[in-house]
Amino acid sequence: MGRDEKLALLEADLDPDPVAQFRRWFADAAEAELRLPETMILATASADGAPSARTVLLKGVDARGFVFFTNYTSRKARELAENPRASLVFLWDALGRQVRVEGAVRRVPVDESEAYFRTRPRGSQIGALASPQSAVLSTREELEQRVAELESEYEDREVPTPTSWGGFRLTPETIEFWQHRESRLHDRLRYRQRAGNEGGWLIERLAP
Repeated sequence: MGRDEKLALLEADLDPDPVAQFRRWFADAAEAELRLPETMILATASADGAPSARTVLLKGVDARGFVFFTNYTSRKARELAENPRASLVFLWDALGRQVRVEGAVRRVPVDESEAYFRTRPRGSQIGALASPQSAVLSTREELEQRVAELESEYEDREVPTPTSWGGFRLTPETIEFWQHRESRLHDRLRYRQRAGNEGGWLIERLAP
């Protein structure tokens, strides 16, 4: 079998559940010891359609969708409030793989955000409380001073979950798996939710 055949992504290889297929590829990326395989690009758009994108970390994925956390005053959160749809891109370049996810986004329940916040390192908890994410700062010292004040204030106490901080869950409507092949004849297989009462996922091959 040639190298290109080994790289092939065929319909017969796919799990009928796109989340299960994602988990399989994510496990491959972790096993390959890629740095931060949970890194993803999150693209949002304002109400008037102006796009923006940034790197965030995937913090959970299951049948309900893909979860990430942020400050609710950040630009991404404001845009999601105006236009609650987004896309994600995972790139595992060393494996020649990419996954694209598109769908609707909503906040996760408060208790879910609080439970995750408790697992974060204390420094990250203080940072989330200190930072008015995406706001203009006059100097770096302004932020550092706020961190120092909070470290003193909560020296012997649990850091509270900020009311302006929490999770979002993107519920997928389409998920595309892209596998590199030679001569740019890549494999692109897309899961798309069936319309109406049919339910389930339709798997389609896209031209590279």
